[in-house]
Amino acid sequence: MSTPQQRIRTLVQTLNRYAREYYTLDAPSVPDAEYDRLYRELEALEAEYPQFRLPESPTQRVGGAVLDGFETVVHAVPMLSLNNAFSPRNDETGAFDHAEFLAFDERVCKELGVSQVEYAAEPKFDGLAVSLLYQNGILVQAATRGDGTTGENVTENIKTVRNIPLKLHGEKQPALLEVRGEVLMLKADFAALNQRQLEAGQKPFANPRNAAAGSLRQLDSKITAQRKLHFFAYGIAQLSGAERLPESHMEELALLHELGFSLPEGYFGAYTGAAAVLREYERLAEHRPRLPYEIDGMVVKVNSLAEQQQLGFVSRAPRWAIAHKFPAEEALTTVEAIDVQVGRTGAITPVARLAPVFVGGVTVTNATLHNQDEVARKDVRVGDTVVVRRAGDVIPEVVRVLLERRPMVEKQPALGGDLFLLRRNSQSSFSGSLEPLHEPFRLPETCPVCGSAVEREAGEAVARCTGGMLCQAQRAQGLIHFASRKAMDIAGLGDKQIEALVAADVLHSFADIYQLDIAKLQTIKDSKSAATKWAQNILDSIAQSRTPPFARFLFALGIRHVGESTAKQLAAAFGNLDTVRRAPEPILACLPDIGSIVAHAIAHYFRQPAQQKMLDDLLQHVTPQAAAPSPQTRAHAAPEQWLQRLPGIKLSEKRAAELWQLAGSLHALQTDQALPQEWQDWRRQPAHATLLQDIIAFTEALPENSAGDVSGSLHPENSSIAGKTFVLTGTLPTLKRDQAAALIEAAGGKVSGSVSKKTDFVVAGEAAGSKLEKAQALGVTVLSEEELLGMLGGAD
Repeated sequence: MSTPQQRIRTLVQTLNRYAREYYTLDAPSVPDAEYDRLYRELEALEAEYPQFRLPESPTQRVGGAVLDGFETVVHAVPMLSLNNAFSPRNDETGAFDHAEFLAFDERVCKELGVSQVEYAAEPKFDGLAVSLLYQNGILVQAATRGDGTTGENVTENIKTVRNIPLKLHGEKQPALLEVRGEVLMLKADFAALNQRQLEAGQKPFANPRNAAAGSLRQLDSKITAQRKLHFFAYGIAQLSGAERLPESHMEELALLHELGFSLPEGYFGAYTGAAAVLREYERLAEHRPRLPYEIDGMVVKVNSLAEQQQLGFVSRAPRWAIAHKFPAEEALTTVEAIDVQVGRTGAITPVARLAPVFVGGVTVTNATLHNQDEVARKDVRVGDTVVVRRAGDVIPEVVRVLLERRPMVEKQPALGGDLFLLRRNSQSSFSGSLEPLHEPFRLPETCPVCGSAVEREAGEAVARCTGGMLCQAQRAQGLIHFASRKAMDIAGLGDKQIEALVAADVLHSFADIYQLDIAKLQTIKDSKSAATKWAQNILDSIAQSRTPPFARFLFALGIRHVGESTAKQLAAAFGNLDTVRRAPEPILACLPDIGSIVAHAIAHYFRQPAQQKMLDDLLQHVTPQAAAPSPQTRAHAAPEQWLQRLPGIKLSEKRAAELWQLAGSLHALQTDQALPQEWQDWRRQPAHATLLQDIIAFTEALPENSAGDVSGSLHPENSSIAGKTFVLTGTLPTLKRDQAAALIEAAGGKVSGSVSKKTDFVVAGEAAGSKLEKAQALGVTVLSEEELLGMLGGAD
């Protein structure tokens, strides 16, 4: 008779074999009832003899104690991301355009000096990348990708994933093995989970990826255990002490399968040449809807490990692999209604309310129609059957209407001469003309939220509500923007809190934020708990925001067309709010990167009595950091510049320069009777005379620019950076991207979001991606963070 220790070992080995047959091989040899009987026996023995419990025991998959947080894990081998290749599909023919993948193949072949390459291809799972570390066959650590260098320790949660071996299968196991793979949720398990969420009155998950990521990062591993996560291995990061070392990626996968890991059976293999890979890509794309898991493309790798090593890496991304993404998914559904949404700046956006349809991994019920022109171009109407696409697998959009399915009515004259409508499918014998059941969509003339007039400026695609902060929709969005991280940075006061406070009639203006107290904040709590720490944290953050940098303050106001970059430009030019408020529109238009449209929006904002009162109220609580206007502002706003930008008179650059040369002084512009008659007629108008006086008074108050330089930035300049355009990509070692951007802009440089021929430098960190490749293709200089800091610190 066996001892308890021997029996426990036998049960663990038997149950793990049964689990592998069930979860990995899909070939169970015993009924579930037999597995359950042995499992209960093991549980009882381990409870009686806990000293004999084995780390690979299946009972360790049920979850342990609740954690306070996840520890950080530094990856011995960085978890790299892949560059992407896209194959857009022709809407009419359905044909793929594989140009980006073919360019990848051409580069690989050229660098290896061969005419074609053997590739390994496998599904690109839409899940969460993890790393599993085994020592002497036992799972000792699991970590998320994180930023590629450091991740989170999720070992206890990973142990609950049934098809991950806690002990490697087989007799001879490597001393060290690090497996890379994807944790995901199968479609059927996702549907069942969301059904349980709905039955429990909880919010369903948006898609299987979100569900998997949220489940794996639960601090309570018992919750993770209930979520039925799944794991597919796709590579080896470290291997030592093995009987043999793989020489190809396919040999790596074969070894992983032998050791007990699941692979996407039927959907991975080796293919010689690009044409064979593309045939597999198109087959996988066709099979995608029928797969039990979500994928968003195919990963293609050079199969030979020696060739992989020869190709190497680009900024921590492999040159021997690429993520060949699928085109956006499309599906048919019907338009149940067309509503309008009101945005922060009053933009009125039509939105199609759709019959729910699963597309691109999520259930889509809404799709933006952008603006009136777009609705009219596509002629989207209520009742239409439409093709919906998740553009970039993210944003749902209506691609086109199937006109042949549009609901129609038959129009027939009644006996009295009146018209009556008869549905097309009616059994009536009348055969009048068919007309659409629903009229074309038209934007409302008044705001659906506040009733203010809706106006569309000439040359603009977007119509806007004119209610401003009087409109509850604009008020909520404006306050959310005001409190956001890049604006006033009020932690804890997020979208939901602000929307609730606006709905409760607590917040009407920016100043109201600074008059919040614990009692007001508690009005938005479902349960009136005595705990107030959360509210006090918000109040503390509000207090910390009372002296913001001037650029952040300007950005927070939500002035139309004034983003972060423009706010920084205004702050650098004028230094303080009083100067910006007084700046005449033609002067604003003279500043670099501002222009007439932005200048008009700024001047219009500060001219409105309601905005002036709102600002004055806010300034009772907030004191933006101030400085003197930049000396360069006067040079940028020289008379020959602002003369070109005056309303009511068109002066070219040449004519403005000639007028200024004739006048010779600001006083003469106002009084000289010898100046051209056109100019005298213009300044004779009272409004123009007042504007001219305001401009002259404003510019005379600006500090002199001793250098007289009008070509550069308004920031203190570093000659190696000033005027240069930078693009930031990837994760930098010590700086956040917004910190690096601030340093560049402070030195007179410009930060752009995309790489072009006009880009001077790309600063690349970990997982830099496609921006880096484009920079290299264009011959743009690539810098590390260290090199950037060297430029910033260098002497002019």
